[in-house]
Amino acid sequence: MKIMGSCEPTQSWSDRAERGILESDVPDSNLLLQNDAMFLLVNTSFSFKQALRYCHGQSSALTTSGVKEDEEGAQKLLFRSNLKSPVWFRANRSQNPTAQLSQQKTVFPGLSFKSTDGYARVNASFPSLSAVSVCVRVQWDPRHENVSTVFSYAARVFINEFQLRGQIDESKRSHADRKVRLALLIQGQHHPYKAELPIDGDWHHVCVTWRSNDGFWAIYVDGRTGDSGHGKAREKVNDIYGDGIFILGQDQDTFGGTFTEPFFGNLTDLNIWGDALELKQVQALNTCSELTNHRALFRGRDWSLITVHPSVQNVSATLNCPGSLKTTPRREEECEVFNGRSDGQPQYSSAVCTHTFPFICRSSKEHYLKMKELRESLRSNPSHFMQDLMQFGMTADDVFSDAVDGQSWSSVSRLLNASERAVLKEHNPLEDRDMVSLMHVLSRAADLPSTANQSRRDAERLGQSFITIADSLLSQEDASKWHSIKEVVKGPMAVIQTVDRMLSNLNSLLTDDTDSVQIHSHNIKLQVQQQLLSAASHTPAFCGSDAGQRDCISVSAKNMKELHDSDFRKLTLLNTWYSSVKCLSEREENISLSPVVSDGSQRYVRTVLGSSVISSSVLADGRPVSVAIHFTLQHRLQNSTLKLIPICAFWDFELMVERGGWSTKGCAVISSQNNFTSCFCNHTTNFALLLQIYEVQRSVEHETALQILSLIGSGVSLCGLLFTLILFVAVGVPKSDRTTVHKNLIVALTVAQLLLILSDWAAGNQEACWLVSALLHLFFLSSFCWMLVEGLLLWSKVVSVNISEERRMKLYYVLGWGLPVAIVAVTLVSTLDQYRAQQYCWLNLQSDVIWAFAGPVLFVLAVNAVVLFRVVMVTVASARRRAKMLTPSSDSKLHALDLTWAATRPVLILLPVLGLTWLCGVLVHLSDAVAYLFITLNAFQGLYIFLVYAVYNSEVRNAIRRIQDKRKALSFTNCSQPISFLPSQKSPSASWVHSLPTLSSPESSESSTPISANPLVFKNERFKEDNIVNFPLKPAHKSQVVQLTAFKPSVTA
Repeated sequence: MKIMGSCEPTQSWSDRAERGILESDVPDSNLLLQNDAMFLLVNTSFSFKQALRYCHGQSSALTTSGVKEDEEGAQKLLFRSNLKSPVWFRANRSQNPTAQLSQQKTVFPGLSFKSTDGYARVNASFPSLSAVSVCVRVQWDPRHENVSTVFSYAARVFINEFQLRGQIDESKRSHADRKVRLALLIQGQHHPYKAELPIDGDWHHVCVTWRSNDGFWAIYVDGRTGDSGHGKAREKVNDIYGDGIFILGQDQDTFGGTFTEPFFGNLTDLNIWGDALELKQVQALNTCSELTNHRALFRGRDWSLITVHPSVQNVSATLNCPGSLKTTPRREEECEVFNGRSDGQPQYSSAVCTHTFPFICRSSKEHYLKMKELRESLRSNPSHFMQDLMQFGMTADDVFSDAVDGQSWSSVSRLLNASERAVLKEHNPLEDRDMVSLMHVLSRAADLPSTANQSRRDAERLGQSFITIADSLLSQEDASKWHSIKEVVKGPMAVIQTVDRMLSNLNSLLTDDTDSVQIHSHNIKLQVQQQLLSAASHTPAFCGSDAGQRDCISVSAKNMKELHDSDFRKLTLLNTWYSSVKCLSEREENISLSPVVSDGSQRYVRTVLGSSVISSSVLADGRPVSVAIHFTLQHRLQNSTLKLIPICAFWDFELMVERGGWSTKGCAVISSQNNFTSCFCNHTTNFALLLQIYEVQRSVEHETALQILSLIGSGVSLCGLLFTLILFVAVGVPKSDRTTVHKNLIVALTVAQLLLILSDWAAGNQEACWLVSALLHLFFLSSFCWMLVEGLLLWSKVVSVNISEERRMKLYYVLGWGLPVAIVAVTLVSTLDQYRAQQYCWLNLQSDVIWAFAGPVLFVLAVNAVVLFRVVMVTVASARRRAKMLTPSSDSKLHALDLTWAATRPVLILLPVLGLTWLCGVLVHLSDAVAYLFITLNAFQGLYIFLVYAVYNSEVRNAIRRIQDKRKALSFTNCSQPISFLPSQKSPSASWVHSLPTLSSPESSESSTPISANPLVFKNERFKEDNIVNFPLKPAHKSQVVQLTAFKPSVTA
């Protein structure tokens, strides 16, 4: 059944356009209260779009197909009013209608793709193609949001020959409105994602065509052109290579393999032709008709020729095919109408959307009763505002008129103008019922469409009156008023939503003969700006405040270029700035953000709206698109005694049921300084800054002192660690597993301290701060892992461990470097969007990311605490045994002193080395003294390591002593060369060198006879007789080194 005209017994809209539908005109038969819903039958013929606007203007919604409660309510109203005409219903694709009278059911074999490995290969022969068409029916899985490949054709000569890809458009805030954007890839050239495919659970027919003679290509969805174009101009377009492989559900990165970008959903009715189909032929295929006069490379009936992966399931697809296009071609857009019930089943059909029918609006029962109460109150006892409005010729019935019509521009303008004058005249605060009246007026005007009969000046006047009224509503400071009308007005953000709707409807009229228009009131500023896109396009930032570059929002030049590259030609920006939304500033009911984890220096108080609200919408060729936005807002709340942490957020109207709320998804802080915060968000909507308020537990002086102490300590530690590392390398400390572990710990701590010092500098650059955060995470985590290795090494000395040194060092390297790298890599991959904190270069304390550092650190501290306890026990036991052997039993004081020192000494030495001083961090919040102790112990950890590992390390000191001894010996040898120590002829005895005992080899030197301690004395003939040079020889320990001491002769006259 096809409905093409209006039916009785309805009244045409033109007969009642000016008078409206007043409440007194609504008979009881047209109103139904059922459970929690109210249904209103509007027995006046509207087009489908007018019906939607009417219901929206009444804060209600058009009844929806597939919703049982709506169908039952509509059936009762039609029966009570004795209306035989169909009524408009809004299609709900998520729930299929029970019956489709104008459609026929057809069953096709299909494939279901549910895994990343799933694919199907079409075993057909493909010649070289100068033209090609591929048609398939698709059900898209809404849970898979990444890029998906419906099909890909690859040849040996060229892989990316022909592909159809799609991706869910995330700019749609409502799940009911989500779409898939389709794009073609032809011979390596990727076309833009523009063609829209609904995600509604239904089968949708998709055809793509291409021909080489002019490079034309097209994407058709459900028999309509979704996108089309021509290839880049060149001398010759090559044919698609033959002997290729056609794969369903995967992209081929190599010929017939290396699959990527899988498709999730169902496919059926695949057909491939070697010709470029025309629109009429595609429309015929959409009706399940077959094309018999075209050469098919593969037909749906040849489904057995498809080879499928084991994860792909064969399914039966039941399609509701539209009627034959030969008899009733669908030239105009059609909408759904409800024809009542037959045999207990709802009956639907379709009609051209521009035709007119009655309709039914649905709202909540609470909303209806509250509106009825307010109307009766204003009629019987008008408020001051309503009395002022009556002086300008308007009544409560005019305000609450149910008329919303595209031809009633003059009546809505008069009502807006009168309301504006009454608002400006009224100096008393508005009552809650006045706020409902004004919201009703704004809601009617917001859906007023632009027409050719109106000029830009008319639109500007209407917009000026509109934002003046909106300004008066947003300036209401009494939150209790908004709470009292919550059943009919969903808070002050509902006002902002009506401004968005008004601007969206009137933007084409506002820019009729100009490229930029601004409308502003005391607290609101609107701008509509349009321009042609080019490769070098850029738009100036929109700033709400006229005093300098404050509260600004802009679209980056990169986004502009991407839009141009996607073949968009004209850009329209709709920007709005709201200086103050007072009733939201002190309320937290719409804020669900968790406070930042405190370090004990501050106490969380609350989160509030701390800036103006700024919004931006982008239209490309008249179609809404979502692009990344940069904005900078000034903090409106300033208090020197409180700490304010800004958070970039946007208002999500669907976050909380019927209320909305602030969300941070897709937004991040770029920088924050001097009471300004710059933000980045990957979408367009209404933005603001939320300020998390903390009471500072420490005074500013203490906080500054701790920061200075930390900076000084980090600098001293860095120097100490560098000196220690240089000493280890320069003096030639003997190699051992212990020195190797020391060196690795020193390297990790050195880099960590250096990054910590540089972190404040990097905070001003988003990329640098992100890199510093990851490196800080890595090297501090590595430092603790090497502290764990220090503990394990110490344990191996205390408790015998039968592991070879080589195997043990391999394990140490895995623990010290491999484990931190693995933890950081996994954390980055799994929490990339939430990894870094917004205010500083470190991990995000608001999420669970911090446990990627705190968890391993707590484990290391627990293990090292056990190691330290074991070392103390062993040391005390050893000291007790030694004390019993050496100390008289009567000297108990000395015995206790020895034991105390034996227990204290390893604790003092090992606490910083094992990282156990970090346990003080748990107690930082108790007092400032603990905070100073924590900073001192940990900031000066590098200095302590320098003292323990270098200054008081016997291996280092012995290595330095050996170097000094070698230098002394070398210095003496060099100095002795100019002096003749050869004996004179008078003393023919052997040289003094020959009188030295023969030195044995190093291996036998320890067992050889000690060198005599008698000095060598000889007289140099060139000195006077009383000048004797004495070289005493002393035995050296272990290595036989001759220590020479020379006394300088005195010179006498």
